[in-house]
Parts: sequence; structure tokens; C-alpha cells
Amino acid sequence: MKRILSTPAAPQAIGPYSQAVEARGGRTLFLSGQIPLDPATGELVAGDIDAQTTRVMENLRAVLTAGGAGFEHVVRTTIFLADLGDFARVNAAYGRYFPGEPPARATVQVAALPRGARVEIDAIAVVE
Repeated sequence: MKRILSTPAAPQAIGPYSQAVEARGGRTLFLSGQIPLDPATGELVAGDIDAQTTRVMENLRAVLTAGGAGFEHVVRTTIFLADLGDFARVNAAYGRYFPGEPPARATVQVAALPRGARVEIDAIAVVE
């Protein structure tokens, strides 16, 4: 399904992500960006960037599950941050969901996110 690619000819990953991921066969799931909305209330979760990132990851988990997938099937993500100063804390919370072979990833700072969120993450998964 997926194979992690790495080369010493390019900079090594500085966080929980891979230089590249090769996806083979299977179904491809394209997950829309998730912000830290509580699915029960539709409201932004209270708390700091750790709480917001955890809620985003749990929202992604729910969508992956609906597609018959899990975090082990994710081959690519994009993290959007309202403040790049939150990078280390988001990286730590995000990394807990990818303890083995993390997906390829990009992280960018944006001017604003919907509903005043501080983080949004989208994903691509490949399921055999």
C-alpha cells in the first residue's frame, strides 16, 4: 500500500513526517481539512493549541474510519497554522498519531482559519 522513501541527498525530516511516501494500488481517500470543531456541538473546542490539534486529529480519525481507513493509511498531510510559533506543540500532538512511518507533510502559516481556529489539517490516505 505505501512505502516510505528517504534519501541522504535531501535534508532529513525534522519532525514526524517522511521525505516522501509511495502509494500503490488501493482506494485513495482525500480528506478535507479539519478544524477543531467538537462534532457534538459544532463549536470550536476550548483550550490551547494542544487541545485544538488533538481535536483536529480525532476529527480526521473519524473521517478515516468512515472510509475504512486509519492513520496507518495516510500518505500525505498539510498542516495550516495561524501562528507558526505553535509549530513545536502542534508537531508533538500530531506526532502521537503517527508513531511508526509518518506521512509526507507540508506545514504553512496562513493569515486566518475558519471560525478563529489556530490549526487545520487535511490528509490523503490510500487503502488496499
